[in-house]
Amino acid sequence: MPQETDPAIRAGGCGEVWASRTIHGRWPVWWVDLQAGERLAGVACLGLAPVVFLRSFVVLILGGIASLLAPLPAQAAETLLLQLGGLELPIDLVALEVWTRQPNQSIRSSGEAEDGSGELALWLNLLQPQSRRDLIRLLHAPLLQNRSFGQQLLNSWTGEQMLKEAGGLLTVTVPANKRRGPSTAPLLMASLRQLLQRQNQVSTLELLRALPVASVTLRIDGVLELASQWRSQLQRQSGALAQLRQLGLPRRSSSPLSFSGSLSRQPKRLLLTVPHRATPLPIEFWPAQQSRRGPWLLLMPGLGGSPDQLSWLASALADRGWPAMVLEHPGSDQQALQASLLGDAPPPGAEALPQRLADLQAVLEARREGQLPSFGPSPAGEQGVVLLGHSLGGLTALMAAGLVPERGLGRRCELAMVSLPLANLSRLMQCQIPGIIGDGAAGEAPGPAQLSQPIPLQGVVAFNGFGSLLWPQRGLEDLNVPVLLVGGSLDLVTPPVQEQLAVFSRASHPRSRLVLVEGASHFSPVRIESRDGALFQLGEELVGIEPLKVQALLLNLTVEFLQGMEQHLLLSPQRREQEGVSAYVLDGGQARRWRLRIQGP
Repeated sequence: MPQETDPAIRAGGCGEVWASRTIHGRWPVWWVDLQAGERLAGVACLGLAPVVFLRSFVVLILGGIASLLAPLPAQAAETLLLQLGGLELPIDLVALEVWTRQPNQSIRSSGEAEDGSGELALWLNLLQPQSRRDLIRLLHAPLLQNRSFGQQLLNSWTGEQMLKEAGGLLTVTVPANKRRGPSTAPLLMASLRQLLQRQNQVSTLELLRALPVASVTLRIDGVLELASQWRSQLQRQSGALAQLRQLGLPRRSSSPLSFSGSLSRQPKRLLLTVPHRATPLPIEFWPAQQSRRGPWLLLMPGLGGSPDQLSWLASALADRGWPAMVLEHPGSDQQALQASLLGDAPPPGAEALPQRLADLQAVLEARREGQLPSFGPSPAGEQGVVLLGHSLGGLTALMAAGLVPERGLGRRCELAMVSLPLANLSRLMQCQIPGIIGDGAAGEAPGPAQLSQPIPLQGVVAFNGFGSLLWPQRGLEDLNVPVLLVGGSLDLVTPPVQEQLAVFSRASHPRSRLVLVEGASHFSPVRIESRDGALFQLGEELVGIEPLKVQALLLNLTVEFLQGMEQHLLLSPQRREQEGVSAYVLDGGQARRWRLRIQGP
């Protein structure tokens, strides 16, 4: 039998490592632990490990124009050539260094200071005061603040992708009659390793000065192109939403189910001994609070997530008669991310999939063998199981249901990773998979097809799921259970048209549904209990509309989907309105119509 832990011991949310959304009054507030934030500022609890390196990447590229606070070594970059279209602007790094130290120094009427920094200072001082302060702060920003974390990052797949992209934008300067210079990626890697052997922290300045070249070129065009990916993606998603509105779906309205922002009761915390782990598997257990004939629910958070993120949903569904268990996946949970930031382990990634599937298998086996506690009033939980997950948890659920990547995944990833997919971060995760299970096709996956055998699988719910590179042709066609696939119109981690619609449009089960929530983001299903000390706020364009209202609507739709297993077609195609939040519910036919409208004639 699994051990039950002290209910007073409650693992902290991902906000101890990541910036996380809480609710202060009416507005979504994002907070981050200061110590962790210094290492990874402004990154949300996305449920996707590849975002670990985004801050480092941005600082590396933008900070490339400012790696200048230390004395010049014998061999180091002295000039940064800014390249925009056919224009080239050489920046004297020594002059830039002087300006960062004394930005308010007076400039002689000739425009030249004795140290030669006057002309550059004259132009930079035209910036607004706040812009000047922001630029100086960027120039001083450390790229890596922890030696162990830096070494782990350099040894990871995500670190390799970061340096590959950075090296393509920051190149070795070559004569004007030649084309683009060679990438600095190998030099960046070698220089970072050397610096980390000597010191615990590395600034962008120190890295640039350590490069054994006289001049480097920063392709501003490339930087702007990367920066525009999010805006372009949001524009495409806005256009797709306009096409969705024209489908003419019948309008329905609903009121929130009894559901409060804070949890009214605490779960049971179990420790299940499993054969594939040296330590017991933590489980958050919510027994059913009423008698209902139906399945029990197994929930899985995203990569770097904790059970607390889905407690709101598990608790509300258990209150309505569906017993729920929320898994914690050691090695790819919040603590694993914290360990990677401290330099104690490499950043977790898709290599966690086999172990996550084994966790799921072990819980199903424990249920079949009667090792789990009572699910509540009979017959609650006696009609099989439904798998629910957010982000990577959703992918785990789909693979556990029987989907395996289609052959040719490696080649698809080569094409997808020509540049860093900032507007679809899930592709970073998908393109780790070939190195774990091979090039795709049945027989190479980590044994998901057998997971439904111990307990009958009744359905799958995937919030912000993904898999466009894994299943580009067949999508959900091979699944013989209903799937509820949910996305948000502002999701830039798993964008809905690329990741949910593309996968769902081949769904064959008549009760499968695709849901797009207007104004929701990748973070909307995640709940972190309110904490004090919020450090900053982000606008709705990044974090979505009020998450409590979105979650209340998701609860309604999930309940109706589960009820539909008893009352077929209860959740019909529609445009659902609830508390000012709109959601579009599509079956397979409507999803295909939407996709055709997006693709055009």
